[in-house]
Amino acid sequence: MNATTPQRGFTTAILHSDRAQTIEHGALHKPLHLSVAYGYRDANDLAAVFQNRQPGHVYGRQGNPTTSALEAKVTAMEGGVASVAFATGMASIGAVLLTLTAGGDHVVASRFLFGNTASMFQTLEAHGTRVSFVDATDVAAVEAALTPQTRLVFVETIANPRTQVADLARIGELCARRGIVYVVDNTMTSPWLFRPIEVGASLVVNALTKYIGGHGNALGGAVTDTGLYDWTRHPRIVDSYKTGDAKRWAILQIRKKGLRDWGGTLSPEQAHHLAVGAETLALRMDRQCANALALARFLERHPRVRAVHYPGLASHAQHELASRLFRAAGALFSFELGDGVDTFAFLNRLAVVVLSSNLGDNRTLAIPVAQTIFWEMGRERRQAMGIAESLVRVSVGIEDEADLLADFAQALET
Repeated sequence: MNATTPQRGFTTAILHSDRAQTIEHGALHKPLHLSVAYGYRDANDLAAVFQNRQPGHVYGRQGNPTTSALEAKVTAMEGGVASVAFATGMASIGAVLLTLTAGGDHVVASRFLFGNTASMFQTLEAHGTRVSFVDATDVAAVEAALTPQTRLVFVETIANPRTQVADLARIGELCARRGIVYVVDNTMTSPWLFRPIEVGASLVVNALTKYIGGHGNALGGAVTDTGLYDWTRHPRIVDSYKTGDAKRWAILQIRKKGLRDWGGTLSPEQAHHLAVGAETLALRMDRQCANALALARFLERHPRVRAVHYPGLASHAQHELASRLFRAAGALFSFELGDGVDTFAFLNRLAVVVLSSNLGDNRTLAIPVAQTIFWEMGRERRQAMGIAESLVRVSVGIEDEADLLADFAQALET
C-alpha cells in the first residue's frame, strides 16, 4: 500500500499512511517511541546512518520513528518528496532561513507576515542577511525587489490577520525563471485547501499546531520539499550533504543544520497527537470554512461592523484570486468594529467564543489584534499594515453555525 496512491482520496490516504510501513504488533497508529538513543549490532550500519548512506535513527534530537511517521504523513498531504518535523512552526521557519541563507544574502518576504514571523526576519537582518518586505499580493512588487544576491522568496498563502492573499502562482513563475527558492507558508490554508506545489513552491512550511493538528493540544511544525527546485544550483548547500538524490539535499541540510544543530526537536508525544489530529483535517476544515463564511456574511451586513476581511467575501480585494487558488477561503477572518463600539466590552460579552491567541482549534477563538499579537510593533507600523485599533481576529471552529451566529448577534446588540 502506498499512502500517495493517486486513486485514493485525501482522507483515505492520510488515515492509512502509517500502515504504508510495518507497524509494531499490528497497531493502527505508529506507537510512541520514547528512547533517545538507538543501538546497532553492526558498527558498519551505525556509520552508514551517520553518513546518510542508509536510513535509521542515531539520536532523538534528529527525530525518531514516531516523528518520522508524522513526517511521512505531512509529505503525503503536500505531495512532496520529504519533510522534517520541528517542535513549533516558528522553529521550522527559522531552520529554513538559517540553513539556506548567510551573511550578504538577500531575502524577499511579504510585508503582511504574521508578527512573530516578521520579527524573525528582522533578527535575520541583524545577522547580516538583508530582507525586503514587499506587497506580496502583486508579483511586480516582488520582482522589483529582487537582486543578484536574492536567495529566497517567502510568502504566506493568506496573511494573518488581515487575510491578504499572495499572488502565489505568478510569484512561483517568477522564482522559477530566476532560479530562486520559493518558500510558501501553508498554515492558513492547510494541504486540504491548497497545495503550494501546484504554484511551483520549492519548500512548504506548516505550523502543525494549527489546522493539521487541529485540537489545540500539541505544538509542532514541518518543512516539506516539493522536489521542484534544482538544489545543484544553490550556493548554500554544504558539500557533505550533497549525497544521493539531489532533490533531498536541502531537506537533509535542514534536518542536520536546522534541527540537529539548533535543537528544535518535536517530542514523540506531540508528534502522536498531531498525527492523529491530521486524520480529520478535511472533515474539520470543511465545517470550519462553512462556519467562517456564514459568520463573515453576517458581520458584513451588521450596522455595528465597519469592515470584514475574509477572502470568501466578494468585497475582498483578492476574492477572485482566492476562489481560483483555494478549495475554500479558510477558517480565519478579521473585522473592524464601528465607531462607538467598545472592542473589549464586545469581546467580553461573547459566550460561546473563547478569547485566546491560538488559531486552527476546533473551538472558535477571538482576540483583539492591536492590543495583543501586534502590540509590540507599535501603532505606526500597525497602521502601515492596515491593522485598525478595533480589529478583532476570529479563528472559526466546528461549533453549530446557529450557535455562533447567535453569540455574535447578542454580543453586538447588547
